[in-house]
Amino acid sequence: MIAGAVALGVPCEAGAQSTAPRPASGAIYTCIDAQGRLLSSDRPIAECRDRVQRELTPTGTVRRVIPPPPTPEEREREAARQRSEAEAAARAAEERRREQLLLARYPDEATHQRARAAALQQVQAVIDSARQHTAQLEREKQRLDEELEFYRRDPASAPPALKQRMAQNAEQRQLQAQFLADQEREKTRIEERYDAELRTLRRLWAAPDAGPSAPAASGPAQGPAPTPIR
Repeated sequence: MIAGAVALGVPCEAGAQSTAPRPASGAIYTCIDAQGRLLSSDRPIAECRDRVQRELTPTGTVRRVIPPPPTPEEREREAARQRSEAEAAARAAEERRREQLLLARYPDEATHQRARAAALQQVQAVIDSARQHTAQLEREKQRLDEELEFYRRDPASAPPALKQRMAQNAEQRQLQAQFLADQEREKTRIEERYDAELRTLRRLWAAPDAGPSAPAASGPAQGPAPTPIR
């Protein structure tokens, strides 16, 4: 390596090494080392591997600036940034894939509304069956209350079997009430899911590349929800 002050019309600094002739290739590297000396060479300077170096043309123009290698902290930050960008790209790709699947499944709004009605009908059938069972439990409770009426003056004398049936009936009615509440929440969840899908689908249908099956825009943005089947 040839080290020294770069002869570009700039006087040598005190303490700098002597100026070396420029290489035939014309590539000159310069830097300020840890001792504050201006160094130059026809190849990257080892003494400045941890600091900025400049590559000059034969006319003294800066061809490029060579930054020092990143520190471990900088490498970690860069790796974290790349991971974040990769995750964001993966999420975007997954969202595009999901939208294309949604568009293929529901080519128009009528198809989507039929799917909504079918999903709600399935839940409503479960609710209707649960309500019938609840009505049976209420009738059973009424009969048990009538039997217990014989022991009104001394409830403690009621047969253990009667007390057990009453306890079981109360537990089953409580479980049935919880089940019905869960099913009502499921209906709400289905409505919300189909509402969100419809908003996405209307945007996709309106896109220029949605295809010939995209329907013409009509009605309010949300659109009327079908009347739930009771």
